[in-house]
Amino acid sequence: MAEEYVLIDDIIKNHTERMMSLRKYYPFFMIMDGSFMQFKGGEYKDLDMGYLVLAVLRFFINENSFNDRPVTYKEYETFIKGILKSSFGLEGDLEELIRYIFDKLRNSGRAFEMPFFDPVNREMKIARVRLIDSIVKENDVYYTITQEGIELYLSTKEVKDESTITTEQLLLEKLIRSENFKGSIDVIERINIEVSQLQQQRREVMKLLLTDVHAGSKAVDEYMDRISVWFAEERKSFAKNRELVDKAVKKATYSGGTDTIKDVNRLSNMLKLTIENHSMLIADTAELSRFSDEMIRRNRTRSLKNAFDFEGLLRRSIDMDRPDVMAYVVSPFMQLRREKSLPISIIDSVVTSQTDDGLKGEKKEELKADLKYKYEDELLSEEIGRNFAKLFKELLIRLSRWKRVTLEEYLAILEVKFGDDIYKNRDMYSFLVHLAEKKYYDINEMQESQETFLEEMVIRFMGEEINEYAGLGFEIEYGQEEIEIKCGEDEVAKLTTLTFEQKR
Repeated sequence: MAEEYVLIDDIIKNHTERMMSLRKYYPFFMIMDGSFMQFKGGEYKDLDMGYLVLAVLRFFINENSFNDRPVTYKEYETFIKGILKSSFGLEGDLEELIRYIFDKLRNSGRAFEMPFFDPVNREMKIARVRLIDSIVKENDVYYTITQEGIELYLSTKEVKDESTITTEQLLLEKLIRSENFKGSIDVIERINIEVSQLQQQRREVMKLLLTDVHAGSKAVDEYMDRISVWFAEERKSFAKNRELVDKAVKKATYSGGTDTIKDVNRLSNMLKLTIENHSMLIADTAELSRFSDEMIRRNRTRSLKNAFDFEGLLRRSIDMDRPDVMAYVVSPFMQLRREKSLPISIIDSVVTSQTDDGLKGEKKEELKADLKYKYEDELLSEEIGRNFAKLFKELLIRLSRWKRVTLEEYLAILEVKFGDDIYKNRDMYSFLVHLAEKKYYDINEMQESQETFLEEMVIRFMGEEINEYAGLGFEIEYGQEEIEIKCGEDEVAKLTTLTFEQKR
């Protein structure tokens, strides 16, 4: 019974706020409701009013916000006439139809009224919405889009050419100027979500780059073309809105109420956090570009191998269904045998040469012990040590650049540098087992004293190179999940996820 009471109480308290959030959609569906069926006996019933409404809103956003100027009716008429001609093939006298669409969009100059029940006060209320506002200036009427109009358009997710963050900030600017601080907080939350999504896209692009350089470099170019081109505009918008918020904070401090001061301060703090997140996104995007160049360079270096990978070519030929490719490989071995002959100049040397038929005594050499001789187990131990040092060095290089590396990223880097055979090398798995013996590694402490077999091998075989990472330390965080790695035709290795984080 108590749970039911809490549920009903929650519905009653939040209903009005939810209806106020829904009101921005109300004009759209009112305009859509049988719009052209009532005009000229349905002569234009095949026109899509929803398409025309969103097109006009997009036009107003472009002129009012991006170009920072109001719109005259003549400009609207020119725009909508082009839409009717290009999309529906209408020509001729369309003045009456164009006026009808504009009146429906503006509700003949009146606000759209959405009635709803307020359960708190137990009475019917009316929410009023306008999509297009007007102002008379210099004996002419100018039209601008309202904040509800911008919100309606943004909620349809139709902004593709411009940065969503930039467009959201246009709405944020209007809300701050109208002192709608709660609405401004909602917009900032949406901007934060968009920044987080861009960060997630960057991580996915980096992951693709680690597994497939060609596809990854293409994804990097697309990401940079789509995202980085708007960074300058977004920074300008953030700076502008930051100034507006600072002014609002000062104004609220002197004349605002307690709730207003609370909302403004929260708005200010959230905007600061958003600007920091956006700056971090810019820095990470720049790092992505540098990382892409490094991966491409390494891939080119690996491609210049002395040995030819016949198995790899055969596999690719099968995947492409191109057996004719093998002809290019086989043809060099199918050339005619060349006859060998001695040059004429050597005949004289053969005739005049003297042979030594004398017997020579057997030369007796004194046998001495080879002090440099190493047994097989010693050679194996040195090979393991050198492999451990290489793997540890790669981990230090990544941590010094990225601060934080996951096991998946580390393995992908090893694959890029050493090839697919790294997964068949048992020293790599042994290295991870020895690495997991400790939770924290400090290079300075390792140089002073070695506690584990791994530390001894690293210090011994890295030599002076270890000094480059003096002062570096890292911590290992153990995950709960497992990843599977194919280390042979029928062999699969399961590794617990690890995360390496730099600690200086």
